Amino acid sequence: MVSVKMSWQGGVAFEGTGAFGHTLRTDVAKKSGGEESGFKATELLLYGMAACTGVDVIRILQKQRQEVTGLEIEVTGHQNEEYPKPFHTVEIKYTARGPKVDPKKLAQAIELSESKYCVVSQTVANETAVKTSFDVIEE
Repeated sequence: MVSVKMSWQGGVAFEGTGAFGHTLRTDVAKKSGGEESGFKATELLLYGMAACTGVDVIRILQKQRQEVTGLEIEVTGHQNEEYPKPFHTVEIKYTARGPKVDPKKLAQAIELSESKYCVVSQTVANETAVKTSFDVIEE
């Protein structure tokens, strides 16, 4: 199980602390009433996909004895124009660097990550049940 908690910081900004003690702040654009003082939530979803699959791809390539000196992952989410503006398409482009990185092994590593190992990609690609609850504390 993975759990996160964020606290309202005023305006529309929220802040949370991760499992390793790092702080993360979210906010929205000024035109939407924010101060642009943190990441957009939609960006974090795309970063999560890049980070999750990136770990897998690097590990798989290393096990395949590929000499990878760099890996860049660009994730672009295409949204609907109308609210709630869900992503209808997500494009992921991998750029691997290194002497003699085998394109077939890179393709295999990507496929394994996206279809088997990356929790974030699997969650986005499949329907996930979302259950909501709430509490009210009177002060």
